[in-house]
Amino acid sequence: MNYIGIDLGTSAVKLLLMEGSGKILKIVSREYPICFPKPGWSEQNPYDWFTQSMDGLKELLDGTDRSLVAGISFGGQMHGLVVLDEKDEVIRPAILWNDGRTEKETVYLNEVIGKDKLSEYTANIAFAGFTAPKILWLKENEPENFARISKIMLPKDYLAYKLSGVFCTDYSDASGMLLMDVKNKRWSKEMMEVCGVTEQQLPTI
Repeated sequence: MNYIGIDLGTSAVKLLLMEGSGKILKIVSREYPICFPKPGWSEQNPYDWFTQSMDGLKELLDGTDRSLVAGISFGGQMHGLVVLDEKDEVIRPAILWNDGRTEKETVYLNEVIGKDKLSEYTANIAFAGFTAPKILWLKENEPENFARISKIMLPKDYLAYKLSGVFCTDYSDASGMLLMDVKNKRWSKEMMEVCGVTEQQLPTI
């Protein structure tokens, strides 16, 4: 049997086809643009990830027996914010891990909520690149978009959702959102309240 690995990077998606023995059969890469609408901002269109991944998959599997593919694994950029509406349409461009617009929200989390509380809730403190500050920024600066949110997910989880219809994430990436109770391996009730989101809006871990 063969396996596919998809690595959703910041500048390109890389796709790999390998045998169960670990022998690499083929590697394909597809690039997509990054948008910097304001100084310190960094965004991408999630549809670009999907279209480029699908195009890459076609090349990756060209000339092979697709029935031999036993599984697909996803990895990629962490901390980014992808938001979908009730029709599973992307609400706005994804805010990436290297986006620096959330200084105000990061200060609020660390100094008003407090680093001790954050550590208790999530075993971490706030950094500008994390997902929770991005959610707070969206709530404050784009309330119309915030009100439309049905699903909140990370970049590679968006790609997996598009391919499988399964709304989920893994423990590693979830722990980098500043929303997860790491000790109890579940979403933090306190952080959901701080950010104004519900468990139904977050992926299954």
